[in-house]
Amino acid sequence: MGSTTVRRGLVLGGGGMLGAAWMTGALSVLCEAVDWDPRQAEILVGTSAGAVLAALIGAGASPADLLEHQLTGRISGGPLAGVEFDYATAAGGAHPGRPRLRLGSGHLLARTARHPRSVPPTAIMAAALPIGRGSLTGVGELVRTLPHDGSGWSVHPGVRIVALDFATGRRVTFGSPRAPRTTLAEAVTASCAIPGWFAPVVIEGRRYVDGGMWSATNVDVAAKRGFQEIGEPPLDELYVLAPVASRGFDGPPHSVLERGVRRFRRAVTRRMLAEVQRVRADGTQVVVFCPTSEDFRAIGYNMMDGDRRPLVLETAFKTTRAQVDAQRTAA
Repeated sequence: MGSTTVRRGLVLGGGGMLGAAWMTGALSVLCEAVDWDPRQAEILVGTSAGAVLAALIGAGASPADLLEHQLTGRISGGPLAGVEFDYATAAGGAHPGRPRLRLGSGHLLARTARHPRSVPPTAIMAAALPIGRGSLTGVGELVRTLPHDGSGWSVHPGVRIVALDFATGRRVTFGSPRAPRTTLAEAVTASCAIPGWFAPVVIEGRRYVDGGMWSATNVDVAAKRGFQEIGEPPLDELYVLAPVASRGFDGPPHSVLERGVRRFRRAVTRRMLAEVQRVRADGTQVVVFCPTSEDFRAIGYNMMDGDRRPLVLETAFKTTRAQVDAQRTAA
């Protein structure tokens, strides 16, 4: 009897510098637990912070490489060898500069006034925010150092990077057959361009912002229809790391800010679960990992505060192991 290859995919959600740190820790535990190398994934879907990790994994960085690079900013082997990167300051630090006094996207606001349910509320909010002054130059330079396919895209054909068209409010999945052609560095910086914090990224004359303004996870990019476009069968298994979603909270909120953050995380989680259901309808087994209350205490309220990365990583190791053990027990 011949062996059957299990087709697996990986979704890496948005979540700023601390979301990237949490996913790095969680991915290290997950891949060890299931004895799987994410570099062999059929598809790598990245949104915002997850777009950076998807680019690194697609270039050949292992979970161990990602962890060492997070902790030290430098590494001696793999595609990141000799590439120095300060995770705490590469995107300008923990706080944005003063934005420009101008609406982010008047076109998108006008469009949603005519068709109010055509885009998610987060996209409308993004359009109403002023244009940020922050720079993603450091992130772009990091991605440009990676191996590419000759056109500037990833050497991994399954890398998919999600951004939001800032004029139409539509999701664009760079790397897919129907998406505009661009370099991986441009796609990743577009996916990371948080409205009000960073300026939109212009690709072929169109402005793009953070893909998290459509969805913090975009799980359904890994649905069957995407594989039908390239003549391949759907996935058998899909792993989702969602640092902005929630597995629940301990006790009542202690402040107005905490109440607002919880409400936002619940909305993100509902949208993610709806996307998960669409992928499960294809017959794909979907396994989701997201932060626990203990992770939230480590992360705090500012997910761009890079100084908290060691604590977030350490906590992610522990809480992800607990989630893996709980899933094994339930099985």
